[in-house]
Amino acid sequence: MIIAVRCSMAKYTLPPLQYPYDALEPHISKEIMTLHHDKHHLAYVNGANAALDKLENARKNNFTGIDIRGIERDLSFHVSGHILHSIFWTNMKPNGGGKAGGKLADMINRDFGSFDMFKVQFSETAKNVEGIGWAILAYDPLSDQLLTFNIEKHNMQVGQNTIPILVLDVWEHAYYLQYKNDRGSYINAWWNVVNWDDAEKRLTKV
Repeated sequence: MIIAVRCSMAKYTLPPLQYPYDALEPHISKEIMTLHHDKHHLAYVNGANAALDKLENARKNNFTGIDIRGIERDLSFHVSGHILHSIFWTNMKPNGGGKAGGKLADMINRDFGSFDMFKVQFSETAKNVEGIGWAILAYDPLSDQLLTFNIEKHNMQVGQNTIPILVLDVWEHAYYLQYKNDRGSYINAWWNVVNWDDAEKRLTKV
């Protein structure tokens, strides 16, 4: 069997939004969505690709004099940021909100007691992210249950092998232009744009 060897590493690209920048108003403003997607998310894509370039160059030089720990840290940070933002955009839609349905609703009721209890837990998880980061509803295949995590930055304190189903960005760039330092109001407003169909699709794929 012949295995093809890539001449260079595959690169990441910024996915387009599936709706207009102003489609989530009044809950999330056009200005925030434009800056968040076109500037902040793009920065993670560029950072991930820059780390890949450094790794490629390091291999050519047999890793001589290379800070591999720093490169791997940058790769983890930027790739995680890219992945979570890509999920975040599709986890939202115009005229969203309401409650989950299907398999996701059944698992939420089973694992949290009720949708309302899940909503409280997820909101409190998001409000209590220390500094900057994310709240995540994830599926753990090992225990066959849904879990919530609050994550520092993009890539710290998340259960290994868990699969993100619903993610909420609580970095300040996600809300400060509209909500200032009132993270709680942003979180409350975000429930009005949640795309439960997308979250259900992510769960049914596992």
